[in-house]
Amino acid sequence: MALGEPSASQPLLLDQYERLHALLDEISETASTDCSDTDLLKVAMEHERAERRMLTSFAAHIIDIDERSAYRKAGSQTVTNFVTSVLNRSGEATRLLNRVWAIGKFPDMQGEALEPRFPETAKGVAQGEISGRNVDVIVEVMKKVPAAADPADREAAEATLAHYARDYDPSSLRELGGRILAHLDPDGTLTDDRDRARMRGMRLGPQDAQLMSKLTADLDPKTRAMLDVVLAVWAAPGMNNPDDPESPVGDPGSADPDALAAAAERDNRSTAKRNHDAFSALLRYALDDGALGRSHHGLPPHVIVTITESALRNRAGAPARTATGALLPIKDVVELAAESQQYLEVFRDHTSEVLYLGRAKRLASRAQRIAAVGRDGGCTCPRCTRSSFDSELHHVAEWTADDGPTDIDNMTTACGPHNRAVGPGDDQWATTIATDGVDAGRVVWHPPTSHPDQTPKVNHANRTDEVLNRMRADARRRRSSGHGQDEASGPTDTGADPP
Repeated sequence: MALGEPSASQPLLLDQYERLHALLDEISETASTDCSDTDLLKVAMEHERAERRMLTSFAAHIIDIDERSAYRKAGSQTVTNFVTSVLNRSGEATRLLNRVWAIGKFPDMQGEALEPRFPETAKGVAQGEISGRNVDVIVEVMKKVPAAADPADREAAEATLAHYARDYDPSSLRELGGRILAHLDPDGTLTDDRDRARMRGMRLGPQDAQLMSKLTADLDPKTRAMLDVVLAVWAAPGMNNPDDPESPVGDPGSADPDALAAAAERDNRSTAKRNHDAFSALLRYALDDGALGRSHHGLPPHVIVTITESALRNRAGAPARTATGALLPIKDVVELAAESQQYLEVFRDHTSEVLYLGRAKRLASRAQRIAAVGRDGGCTCPRCTRSSFDSELHHVAEWTADDGPTDIDNMTTACGPHNRAVGPGDDQWATTIATDGVDAGRVVWHPPTSHPDQTPKVNHANRTDEVLNRMRADARRRRSSGHGQDEASGPTDTGADPP
């Protein structure tokens, strides 16, 4: 076969990528000993340039996948889900798709390719002179350009950012972007409600090793004004102080003035800590006062905590898990259970509520939903980490078509998109119950017949303790038999393959 000709079994583009991988194998096996210092630096620079250029091809492929809805062949519901799950880019899908949005050539109504939204940026990426991280900064800065800005000014801003992006790192480029924005609207007269509505948001970060979480927000003026009033009252010195058992808690209007004054004298918290404690007290007030309604996806809108019986009895052990996926130290679990009317689910204890409804009802009872929180821990579809609180109950054997009973052992937790992804079609998933092995009783997800990987999977993402214990057991067996760490092996299936 001549170089560049496609094989009989696949198109030219796949042949080209196979040759690319073969070339990468050659590069990885080639030593750099014959390179001078200068040549070695050039190798690193050419490697970086090649990696940057690949973003242009990636954008073109993603746009084509989206236009054809080809992601459905992999069992995905959207192109975002395809990037997140099949390409395993869950932590950066939004950022990647923003890059595609910025530099990709999208078709118009007639199918003709339009110029990229940020043409100078796209040109720099295609030449390997602008990195993906700098594209992120350009998108970030351009989104802050006032909607009322002159179109020519917007184009000039993008071109200027692309110019600087060739030479500056992301941090420096962000600073330069701030200067460009200041030049576009020096008096702040162009910024209006459209810009403020576009930039508003609140982001709750993941828990760190200390189980702490970072909350960041961009508040519009009205929300800021209301928050100022709330914090002035609820975060007042002496109010809602968890370190002071005599501190008034809850609604400040019902606090005894003398007790509040005395608590204020003892209060040595910083403003940041008082704001945090006020926010915590507000959340507890909203939960206990019924402000969140009676149901969310069939679960009560309260803190639902899953914990083992021994951990509760000994007040020690691994952190407990809530229905929203958050982790709580055992001490906090005990305090929650003692102070409020939250739901505390203890494994291996029995309940008098009926968990087996057979064919009597299609919809699961509240008791079944709470039981599923403890058993599943969240959506059971492979690669999904959505919490139980943000999921539904799915009949493993379909209720209407196959007479699947509404029993807890025929139901599993599935988020909305994955619940709807199950069905008899070629592009849909199937579910069964594992009958043996370490996953006996858990739900097995079978990929669509059109999926390139037909391996059935069990999601272990919500059972990190089980995986960790299995890894520990493997390590102990290796050590007891005299083998070193180089022969380490993980669990049989970590559920890491994409849906």
